[in-house]
Amino acid sequence: MVIVNYLLMCLIFGTTFLAIKIGVDSGLPPFLSAGMRFFIAGLLLFVFMAWRKKTSVGLLFQKEMFLTGLCLTFGTFATLYWAEQYVTSGVAAVLSATGPMMILVIQYLILKQKGNRVAIIGCLIGVIGILVLIFPSISINMSSVWVAGCLVIIIGEVFYASGAIYSKHVANKFQNAHPIALNAAQMMMGGGMLIVLSFVMERGQFALNLNFMSLGSLMYLIVFGSMIGHSLFYWLIARTNPVFPSTWLFISPIIAVLLGHIVYHEAISWYTGIGTLTIITGTVLANFHSIKCMYKKKEEVAEI
Repeated sequence: MVIVNYLLMCLIFGTTFLAIKIGVDSGLPPFLSAGMRFFIAGLLLFVFMAWRKKTSVGLLFQKEMFLTGLCLTFGTFATLYWAEQYVTSGVAAVLSATGPMMILVIQYLILKQKGNRVAIIGCLIGVIGILVLIFPSISINMSSVWVAGCLVIIIGEVFYASGAIYSKHVANKFQNAHPIALNAAQMMMGGGMLIVLSFVMERGQFALNLNFMSLGSLMYLIVFGSMIGHSLFYWLIARTNPVFPSTWLFISPIIAVLLGHIVYHEAISWYTGIGTLTIITGTVLANFHSIKCMYKKKEEVAEI
């Protein structure tokens, strides 16, 4: 059951980038559609957890939920949704996989934590992969907006990395709160901020351009992308360990690139393929020590 749910989670997360692209291309304002996605999904999950007496309304008024939502949902997805107006879904997925590397960069450069050589090499390989992915397209397409979209996604991953590091503090402070309730609360906070951003930036297009494609994209992202996908993620954490479910970052970008090419006819160049594999290799190396330590602990527990 663990493997089945893991593969289902990888498939869902791999398809969300194309679903975002379809929604944005069909006329959904990026900030508003992102805000509705996360606020509605968070609200439904939070009501469900409250009904099961796993959380209380007071959780929504904690500053930690605001700060986590600011980074994990608002900062990460405001940038991603905006960028997917100009960047293919496959490239967006690959660049989003740099999140774990950004965590290491923040830990090493800002928090002054010691790092291991393999992780540092992984980060450097990831940077090379980003350069391979972006710079040939600058000379070929000369599209400044495309490059801006790529850079904005990377900025979004800095938000994600900051939120991921801070969420460890949040988890320790709210040990009695269910992880799904914590995630639902931060999705509501981040989703609400995205809707406010839409009021400011998208006033001329605030009315949703609803059609079959846009509505289908929004519903898929609410139900599968946010509610089911994230619930599977936390289910896997509870059944395995915190590292194993995160390895979706090694698989989902490949799914996203292939799906974008097959379904949405997004072009795949040699540069795209090489850049994708290089970034994923860097991500694996950057997380290699954590994965090794986690499975070593698991084996020690099994022996005891």
